[in-house]
Order: sequence, then C-alpha cells, then structure tokens
Amino acid sequence: MWPTPVEKTTACTLTNVCYCVTAANRDAIAANVARVRQLLADQRATGRMIGYLSIPLSTLGGGYFGVNRDVAQKTKERIEQRFGSSATWVLNPGAEGNLPETATGADYMYMWTQILEGRGGYGEDIDFFYFAGPTDFAQFFGLTGAGDADRIEAYFDRRLGSDPDLVKTVNAGGLSKRGFRNYYALRAAVTFSAGSHDEWNIVQLLNQRRRGSEQFGIGNQIGVLFDGHAIAPGDFEAGAASGTVGRCN
Repeated sequence: MWPTPVEKTTACTLTNVCYCVTAANRDAIAANVARVRQLLADQRATGRMIGYLSIPLSTLGGGYFGVNRDVAQKTKERIEQRFGSSATWVLNPGAEGNLPETATGADYMYMWTQILEGRGGYGEDIDFFYFAGPTDFAQFFGLTGAGDADRIEAYFDRRLGSDPDLVKTVNAGGLSKRGFRNYYALRAAVTFSAGSHDEWNIVQLLNQRRRGSEQFGIGNQIGVLFDGHAIAPGDFEAGAASGTVGRCN
C-alpha cells in the first residue's frame, strides 16, 4: 500500500522569502513564531542585546543531531559569557524549534525566517547573528591541534556507549564512525548546512533593507560574526547558495 502523499504548499514571509512547507504543520509553525517572538520581547525588555545562533543541527553528511544540539547549547553559553549574561541573550534554534516530528527543513526555515525578519521586515528583534564555525566545534571536543581526528574518534566510541539514539542511527546506516570523524574534523561549520546558508542570506537581505532605510542606514545594520569573529565588509554584503528556499513545483 502506497503511503498517503503529504500535502505541500508554498508559504512566503513578509520579505517575500518563500518555502515549500508541509500544510499540516502551518498552525504549529504559527504558534511557535508567536511564542518565540514573545520570548524575544521578554529578553529585550531586560535591556539585553539579542543574538541568533546559526549552527548545523541535522544528522547529515556525518554530523549527528545529538552532538550538534549539545554544541549549540555550549556555544550559546560561551557567547553569553563572552559578552556578559546580564547584557546578552542568544536564541538557540536547537532548543526553541518546537515543531512536530514531521517537520521538514523548509518548515523550520519558514518559521525561523518569520522570527528573524521581525514584524517590520528589518530584523528589529535581533542585534547580531553568530554563525558557528570550526573553532566552536573544536572547543566542544577539546581539540588541541594535535591528534584531533583521534580525539573525535575516541569521543564517538564513548558516546556510542551511552547514547541509545546514536546507536540506533548507526545501526540504521545513518552514520558511521568514519563519517562522524571526517565531518567533525573537516566540515563542522555553517558552510555545510542548508539552513545556515538560508540564514546567511536572510541577514544579508535584512541588512540590505536596513541600508536602504532612513530609519536604519548603514550604521545600524545587524552585526554578523562567523567562528567568533566579525566578518569583512565584502563578505557582509555577499549572499550564499540557497539551502531550502523555493516554491513548490
């Protein structure tokens, strides 16, 4: 018996960024957009500057969701510690997604795009984007620049003995020790994430809108950091290949 086709529909945000989303998940998406917007408003009311953490999360290409979720939380904590927890709050997508298990990458990005662009389409709720890079993952694994791949393999072995979800993923053929090692040694960064590509283009679009607005201008663009460092102006204004953006066929 063939599975029932999942109904898809094109959904576009205020800034006309469109995704092919799961029709049955639109109410859940709308509910979480409202919840996270209120969360942002509550944090802004304390006077904190608000950051958004862009980081690979999916089990894909050798990466593992359980590890990526842990790295996201540690990175959030480190950013807040760096700038001061009384002055900074970072929105962690690994903790605030809250969509059904049937949600696709496009569903998540339709949700995050609405949150990031704000009610006016200028990213009013976000002060900076932080794009995770190799250094953030290296700190999680305790890499020192000597025998890093060996350390990653040893971590995999330890986690395999305590994480039933990892065992299940490996047994199902979704991940291997070699793939895990290669990913976290060579590709652990937003560079290899479809969602992060979309998020890079979102902040580029928001800053383009700000540069053309008398309300904001070039001096009031959203800050962008990659791997802990500010990016150069040329990168600041350049787009990336699209990830999940696109209308339904």
